[in-house]
Amino acid sequence: MANLRPALGIAFVTLVLAIAAAPALAEVKLPVPAVDQSAIAKRGFFYVGGHYVGDPGKHIMQGQIYVEVLAPKVQKRPYPLVLIHGAAQTATNWMGTPDGREGWAEYFVEQGYVVYMIDQPMRGRSAYHPGDGATRMFTTENEQFQFTAIESDGTWPGREKHTQWPGEGANKGKQGDPIFDSFYATQVETVLSPEETEQRNQDAGAALLDKIGPAIVLTHSQSGAFGWLIVDARPKLVKAIIAIEPSGPPFEAAIIGTGKARPWGPTDIPITYDPPVKDPSEFALVRDEKPDGPDKFLCWMQKAPARQLVNLKNIPTVVISAEASYHQLYDNCTVKYLNQAGMQHIEWMPLQSKGIHGNGHMVMIEKNNLQIAKVIDDWAVKNVK
Repeated sequence: MANLRPALGIAFVTLVLAIAAAPALAEVKLPVPAVDQSAIAKRGFFYVGGHYVGDPGKHIMQGQIYVEVLAPKVQKRPYPLVLIHGAAQTATNWMGTPDGREGWAEYFVEQGYVVYMIDQPMRGRSAYHPGDGATRMFTTENEQFQFTAIESDGTWPGREKHTQWPGEGANKGKQGDPIFDSFYATQVETVLSPEETEQRNQDAGAALLDKIGPAIVLTHSQSGAFGWLIVDARPKLVKAIIAIEPSGPPFEAAIIGTGKARPWGPTDIPITYDPPVKDPSEFALVRDEKPDGPDKFLCWMQKAPARQLVNLKNIPTVVISAEASYHQLYDNCTVKYLNQAGMQHIEWMPLQSKGIHGNGHMVMIEKNNLQIAKVIDDWAVKNVK
């Protein structure tokens, strides 16, 4: 053994010299946006829901949703978050911002949530088929008017307060600006039928909760209706609803549309009331005599005694509205109607009441997106038991 010592010593020195001589690994620098994901312990995807349709020999799957899951290294929040995007969008809403900053998905994982993100049925990675119905593609002008350049292209009182869309210069938020172009590239076709869209999302959302268990459901815009419908289908599996600028107001379109809408109040398809409602014509409605504040929409309410949304009444709920958005003018009506219909644990949270100013409709990708995410987490920690 003594004769081996010199050889071992030489081998050790040779190994040390080889390691020292090896080139150091350079820090990875990417030519594209990327954010730190060190808080994520596990990541995966799956599909849920859906069923086969078609004639023999021509079967296809319809109604399934793509779901992406992110899990933290340490779960600090008792229930996962299910993030559901709005019209023309996909799960990319939550995965980052058009100017390359951190998105809500990573932020909520950092707070200790398991996060699930979906692509709505008939949207993005959840297959659309021509038989699903006609679609609409938002134009750049639509986007500028509703989302990105509302201070100049919008038409409603308060739009001039919009300061949080990322970018600089006279063309900020408009076609040709690099950040706008990056955002617009993410937009996809949307099925026109609200009834078909809501039914597919209710079915798929219920199937997702059946698979993952109790969760907090966070909706945005068009998907606000899905939140109420998913609770109606699975009231024991929804621990809270966080509705960011949900589709509304009840019964009538406003600002970006006109005429009758959402004949079931918060939805376009049946939702459970007590006493039961077989047809929307059974509702006895009355319009408020005056608005709840300057420039606010005149709300439609039920005549007393109001029918109750029995499956929603015990769910902690917050409706969040941005200061410069068109939703600021009527989200109060949605909250007021739902409260009258039995949701005793619902509150309206205009972001300016939390000292957060200048936002439009797309709060999850604007400059102060993480400040808003913190307000959401603070509410959930306080209200979800």
